[in-house]
Amino acid sequence: MLKKMFAAVLMTLSTAAIAVPFGSQSILVVEDGTGKVLLEKNSNVVVPIASLTKLMTAMVVLDSKANMQEEISIDREDVDTLKHSTSRVPVGATLSRHDVLQLALMSSDNRAAASLARTFPGGPTAFAVAVNAKIKALGMHQTVIEEPTGLSPNNQSTAADLVKMAVAASRYPEISRITTDSKDVIQIKGRDVEYHNTNRLVGAKGWDIGLSKTGYTNEAGRCLIMRIKSAGKFATMILLNARANSVRAMDAVNIRRMLAAENGIEEPKVMRASVSRHKKAPAKPSKRRRAK
Repeated sequence: MLKKMFAAVLMTLSTAAIAVPFGSQSILVVEDGTGKVLLEKNSNVVVPIASLTKLMTAMVVLDSKANMQEEISIDREDVDTLKHSTSRVPVGATLSRHDVLQLALMSSDNRAAASLARTFPGGPTAFAVAVNAKIKALGMHQTVIEEPTGLSPNNQSTAADLVKMAVAASRYPEISRITTDSKDVIQIKGRDVEYHNTNRLVGAKGWDIGLSKTGYTNEAGRCLIMRIKSAGKFATMILLNARANSVRAMDAVNIRRMLAAENGIEEPKVMRASVSRHKKAPAKPSKRRRAK
């Protein structure tokens, strides 16, 4: 009930007049096409990026022109021994590289991502070289990616760098399609298994999403890359280190409202996200300021 009341209040106020408290520790929202920054918070802070890494993995695999119909067997080498994360893809399962990519992106399966690097043309060493070359080509100067899944806390970047990766990934039709599938059925060892997108906003009513990738580890918190259309505006958002899925989702909802509220404004103002969350306290003048 409180969330509904809060949402109603937000819809009646101009985003130019209020400072919405966002829970993600780093945020960047950029208008597609123009590169205009619409919202920013700690966008140059280097942090772990968890499974957002898999967008980079997908790009270099597609760049390699590897046969997407080639059968790949999930190997014991692909099992996560760092975080001991679970997987519904058993060792010994054989799938097409296309289906493996689908699992790595849509349901963020770590074994799938690991197998893509292991079977990369030229092997894991060639995969690492391709990743570093892609990072350099995109101008991601504050980014380090050491492995394909994002399980390692050494995979680090900034929101400012990740928006470059997100824009690049959105230019791959296959990545856009896979990451915006709400679910898919994949045959594993002769049995149909249904997998779902890790972003519950994909397929939700009222959301027009062109790219999506979630991420989570203890070190990275809840992360999200998403390209959306709202009230005629296309924008890419980066949310890093939210403390819970609900916080990350509320940040995304508030960003969509921000875009909708600015519909028709010729020069939308750049908002600086407030650092603190709402607190129950006597009403008093706000000391928050926005960058103009």
